[in-house]
Amino acid sequence: QVRMVETGGGMVQAGGSLRLSCTASGRTFLNYAMGWFRQAPGKEREFVAAITITWSAGNTYYANSVKGRFTISRDNAENTVSLQMNSLKHEDTAVYYCAASSHSAISYTPREYTYWGQGSQVTVSS
Repeated sequence: QVRMVETGGGMVQAGGSLRLSCTASGRTFLNYAMGWFRQAPGKEREFVAAITITWSAGNTYYANSVKGRFTISRDNAENTVSLQMNSLKHEDTAVYYCAASSHSAISYTPREYTYWGQGSQVTVSS
């Protein structure tokens, strides 16, 4: 059984930083894309960041709203994907979900991802 367990999140003031981590078990995601999505109350789940099978600056993708502030990374040995969030804004407040695809190609839509974490609340006070 595949499980994806998120840690991190919480509450921070605007301008602060938080780090989310997601560890997968039950299978390896070495050859698959992984990503982060978020969902604010009353809104659809939206793409935040994604990373292909190897970590380098050229293999990461970000929503325009977080580019330059968030950094996605992965540790294939640990089957973990992380999201470092800096310069947080009030509008970043949402439940954040890690996700793993069943293929190596990056996708910006939730339906292309097969496995999901339980969700982590991130609240940024203004």
